[in-house]
Amino acid sequence: MEWMSALLFLAVILVLLAGFPVAFTLGGTALVFAGIGIAAGVFDAAFLASIPNRLYGIMGNETLVAVPLFVFMGITLERARIAEELLDTLSALFGRVRGGLGISVTLVGMLLAASTGIVGATVVTMGLLSLPTMLKRGYSPSVACGTICASGTLGQIIPPSIILVLLGDVLSSAYQEAQLEQGIFSPETVSVGDLFAGALVPGLLLVALYVAYVAATAFLRPESMPAPDDVTGDGEHLGARIFRALLPPLGLILAVLGSILAGIATPTEAAAVGAMGAMLLALGRRQLDLPRLREIMEGTVRVSSMVFLILIGASVFSVVFRGYGGDDAVAEILSGLPGGVFGAVVVVMLVMFLLGFVLDFIEITFVVVPIVGPVLLAMGLDPVWLGVMIAINLQTSFLTPPFGFALFYLRGVAPETVRTGQIYRGVIPFVIIQLATLGVLALWPELVTWLPDRIYG
Repeated sequence: MEWMSALLFLAVILVLLAGFPVAFTLGGTALVFAGIGIAAGVFDAAFLASIPNRLYGIMGNETLVAVPLFVFMGITLERARIAEELLDTLSALFGRVRGGLGISVTLVGMLLAASTGIVGATVVTMGLLSLPTMLKRGYSPSVACGTICASGTLGQIIPPSIILVLLGDVLSSAYQEAQLEQGIFSPETVSVGDLFAGALVPGLLLVALYVAYVAATAFLRPESMPAPDDVTGDGEHLGARIFRALLPPLGLILAVLGSILAGIATPTEAAAVGAMGAMLLALGRRQLDLPRLREIMEGTVRVSSMVFLILIGASVFSVVFRGYGGDDAVAEILSGLPGGVFGAVVVVMLVMFLLGFVLDFIEITFVVVPIVGPVLLAMGLDPVWLGVMIAINLQTSFLTPPFGFALFYLRGVAPETVRTGQIYRGVIPFVIIQLATLGVLALWPELVTWLPDRIYG
């Protein structure tokens, strides 16, 4: 009855496209198919008995506790107006350079990505703060929009990213499952810290390529990035501003990421440090009072509830999908593809890229990765490399016209004078950069695996 698993997957996609909530779509559709299968005598009801244990495992998973803590940290930093001060300061620093505002937007996007890890919030924040300024200074709308969208999606890959936390947990289970299927009963593990270390070099590489593109565009097409008419602030005053604006967020990032990479703290413990540090930072800037704290906590509860409800729905979906033999069918299909491991990776990446047009990274992480992950890892792929490739692939999908989520976020806050076509044209060069980065990481996996090997052996 493997065709029933394919039918289940297709039904979930169609119901999602109809606009129903993701969590209830995953769990509800799966239970309907399970009921049909039980009534027809083609589905073993014993599979459903494992659902309570799975849900209890989610409740007791210490790694996933990092999700609400990182969300709290990101929302707090957003409300503390960190982005606004960073953008003003870096714009003054690079104001003497043609294209300096574009470079500033990219660097602020990188810092926000490392601070918040929430793509939608970063794109909206940068769109509200920097797009009017860039247009006022004569920047081409396409260049301005492309830079904002691309820098906003860096939260997908630069740690501590929420998607890396979720991917790390899912890939850990998939890696152990793949080893057990190979007869390895003392399986190696992969942690969120491994994924953070593996994503650091590719993330910084993307930032460098973005900055290089902006600088090259300013040189080759100076009319798209006019030189600034005025430069404000003397050197001594600017140095103090840079120190005051950069030191607190950089210190927080180093405390969170550094403690994980150094092995001092687990991701969950580091997330708690980040949440407390963000709250102290907001208090120090006098941007935190009881009403705002309540708003931050409500936002954290909303996002965290969404994540965990989707995870519960995805667990039910996974049980029913496997009950119909879907995992065996996927393994057979991927193993039979021409090109072996390379062909299987290309097909999986293409499918995830297309699904990124209609599904958020949370759904793809919880639904697709548990299905294809064990199969690919059983073929001998490195789990850290696979996780980073998936993250960058989804980041590229969220940038690609006409359905990229980042484009929708920016369209929602961009002035009416900015046409949708200009947003699409602006992101194309960054999509090419992303695809080139995927190719480089495919040719040289050591760019991903070198740092985790050096840190964790």
